[in-house]
Amino acid sequence: MATVTFKNDTVCNLAGKEINVGDTAPVTTVVNCDPMLQDEQIGGTGKVQLVVAVPSLDTGVCDAETRRFNTEAAALDGVEVITVSMDLPFAAARWCGAAGIENLKVCSDFRNKDFANNYGVLLADGPLAGITARVIFVIGKDGKVTYKQVVPEITNEPNYEEAIAAAKQAL
Repeated sequence: MATVTFKNDTVCNLAGKEINVGDTAPVTTVVNCDPMLQDEQIGGTGKVQLVVAVPSLDTGVCDAETRRFNTEAAALDGVEVITVSMDLPFAAARWCGAAGIENLKVCSDFRNKDFANNYGVLLADGPLAGITARVIFVIGKDGKVTYKQVVPEITNEPNYEEAIAAAKQAL
């Protein structure tokens, strides 16, 4: 079982099936906040996806990360960028409106935690148990994971440049 830390001292175990580079990305459904409550599919074939899992949009790091990927997504023609959290779609929609998010899909895994469990990014214990770790996946047109970044300290931002380069390479 993989782990991440919270505030550099609390180890949080990740639950679910661990997915790695080269694996077929599981097809899962999350809930979009725009259009409200529409199902969105992660995984599958025929398109490149940059999937960004964040704990909650209502934190400084997740806010900054999602805003940055929104900006970067504008230059990623042909890449579907999806941010997934456990936030309710209604709260995510309010946040997106205030943040001016328009270049990526912001989705929730609140219903069944299918994404978190199928991709092995659910925090199983610790103070943040039940939400997603900070993880990025790139899924190629063939449905295989071409890139994975697990941010080891959940309060840190990811390596944006590496993730964007991986998404461009998957095209």
